[in-house]
Amino acid sequence: MATPSTIFAVSSGQPPAAIAVIRVSGQGAMSAAMQLAGRLPPPREARMRTLRDRRGGILDRALVLIFPGPATATGEDLVEVHCHGGRAVVAAVEAALADLPDMRRAEPGEFTRRALAHGRIDLAEAEGLADLLEAQTERQRVAALGAVEGRVSARVRNWLDRATDMAARAEAMLDFAEEDDVPVDAVSLDRLKADMDVLAVEMLEEVERPPVDRLYDGLRIVLGGPPNSGKSTLLNLLCEREAAIVSPIAGTTRDRIEATIVRGGVAYILVDTAGLAAATDDAIEAIGIGRAEEAIAAADILLWLADTPPPRDDAIWLHTRADLDGRTILPSGKNVAVSQDDAGSIAAVWRLIASHAESLLPRADAIALKRHQQEECRAAAVALSLAPASDLLLLAEHLRVTRACLSGLLGVSATETMLDALFGRFCLGK
Repeated sequence: MATPSTIFAVSSGQPPAAIAVIRVSGQGAMSAAMQLAGRLPPPREARMRTLRDRRGGILDRALVLIFPGPATATGEDLVEVHCHGGRAVVAAVEAALADLPDMRRAEPGEFTRRALAHGRIDLAEAEGLADLLEAQTERQRVAALGAVEGRVSARVRNWLDRATDMAARAEAMLDFAEEDDVPVDAVSLDRLKADMDVLAVEMLEEVERPPVDRLYDGLRIVLGGPPNSGKSTLLNLLCEREAAIVSPIAGTTRDRIEATIVRGGVAYILVDTAGLAAATDDAIEAIGIGRAEEAIAAADILLWLADTPPPRDDAIWLHTRADLDGRTILPSGKNVAVSQDDAGSIAAVWRLIASHAESLLPRADAIALKRHQQEECRAAAVALSLAPASDLLLLAEHLRVTRACLSGLLGVSATETMLDALFGRFCLGK
């Protein structure tokens, strides 16, 4: 028995609420609306209707809108029922829909997946929508909205169109080399290769920019230094809560402690680490030191609290405990003095962090690619740049690889496994 093709779900969030929007999409959507609400309103015009179940029982008074396909969000016939948002009302309307023939509840992301299948959106836009639903900061929202509105798709499609035009030129040379109007000589091959190189450089410049994933993952700020250098105290001051235990006893922090904070629209993960020591007889401490060294190496931003120079050139070197006798003067090479009782010094640390973060995050006005999109674009660019100018057949093959990489970003060759993973992130009704 075939799976019913008409789906329904609440698309306005889970009740209770003032209003609940229940969407129905598929070939049976209009029939379902008629059985539920009687006479249908004109397309795209809201009308009040009495909703009834199959036995004639009244469910609610609600606004009903119909959207005939294919010019709809899903590319199919689509119905929206705007009913009261109480749990009992929503449950009754959903039960009435489920009681109709060939109807079923939608799976997470199924409405958007149908939009992709029917060409209403492409894969890059669908990924942007998934990110928008999960956005927790302002910069995440702005970046995701750019993808939803097609900014990423437009850039990739431009590259794909240009690669397709070059491929057509190469194929014409191969297929019609004997025709006078399709010259095949060193000049035409050089011109084609030059165009390929220009496109490759343009794509490589784009993929070298910070990926949008960093906005969602959060920048990892690692606090490193020897025992009793003030790492845990600084962590608590930066996140403005008691996230780490503070003690005058050396070695209090034995493992990494993480605290998440959003500041200036940017998500950060603050990581306190075990104090670094040249040697230790304590097996647990040794494990902590090893993990601290790993965290320092992988940090997006390193706050170095030791008096010895930091292990990384890009570290922010802090002069901690600046309120103690003998430490009131900022030594040469260090970036800022920090005192536990000086709120201004903590603000200064945050300013340095924010300055470093700007170089690690995509610009608000930039078209930001995700890491996997960057990798596909990089592979496409490499294929263009490595194509030998003297071999027309290999030029055509390298252009085929480029087109395949770029087409995949728009969903032309997306696999079911990849689509399942993407749409599994969506909520019901989206």
